[in-house]
Parts: sequence; C-alpha cells; structure tokens
Amino acid sequence: MRFALLALLAKGPAHGYELKQALEGRLGAAYPQLNIGQVYVTLTRLEKSGLIRGRDVEQAGRPNKRTYELTPAGHEAVAAWLEDTSDEPRVRDEFFMKLALANDTGMADPVGLINKQRRHYLNLMRAMSRLADVDQPGNPFPRLLVEGAVLHLQADLDWLEKCQEELE
Repeated sequence: MRFALLALLAKGPAHGYELKQALEGRLGAAYPQLNIGQVYVTLTRLEKSGLIRGRDVEQAGRPNKRTYELTPAGHEAVAAWLEDTSDEPRVRDEFFMKLALANDTGMADPVGLINKQRRHYLNLMRAMSRLADVDQPGNPFPRLLVEGAVLHLQADLDWLEKCQEELE
C-alpha cells in the first residue's frame, strides 16, 4: 500500500481519508477495501522514512486534520517504483504445496484437493463476473482489474486440469 499512497500524493497534498477514497474509487469494488487504520499507520511510516511530510491543518469547530505531501525523496521513490517491473512468477503457491504433500500425509486425496480448488476458483470467477458489470464511465481500471483477475483464475483452472491429468 505504501507505493500506492505515494503515487496518489504525487498529484498533490491529501489527508488519509481522501487517499483511501481516491484509491478505492480508482480501483473499484473488486479491490478489497482499505482499512483506514492501516492507511494512517502506513502514512506515519512513510513520514518517518522521509518520503512524505505531514502538516496539521486547522479546521473551524473540528479537530485539526493532517495532510501529507511528497518530499523529493518520495518523488524519487514513486518514479523508481513505476519504472520497476512487478513480481516474478508464483512458485511459492500454497495450494501447490498442499497438492505436493497430500499423499505423504495420508490425509487427503490430491485429485480431491484439485476438485475442491477448482470449485473455489469457479465461485471466485462468478463473483468477479458480477463485479465486472459495474461500469465506471471514464475509469477503465476497475474493469481491467476484474478482467485480469478472471484471466488469472482461468489460467489457474487450466493448470489444475494439467495437474489432474498428470496425477491420474
């Protein structure tokens, strides 16, 4: 979440709740809602590391609110993050670990595990498909997020099929 908050602050100063709303609005309902407490904890850490600077803004009849802005180091961090490539292929997959060790435990049938995981992925795909129906004119990112998740799930289903073929 730290780089997402830094990227949002590249547009200009904001307080924690504004950042939460901006990210949720940008990513849509498919992305898990952010915990506002985690947002503020992350902002505090970013401030301590010198990537952002906070300042209290007085409000009439209300408590002060704290707004944050990027420091030069924060700008550099966002630029480096945007230039960096994302994660490598998933080779540390919990389901695969279960599948590989199921026979050794004598407690689970590998094909049974595959079938259970397949049902789970299909249920997730149905849920994602419902989220894909929510259109936000001018904001393609929620739809793209859902489409990406569905494509990953489809690839996982194809992989489960290969696993089952290999094990039977």
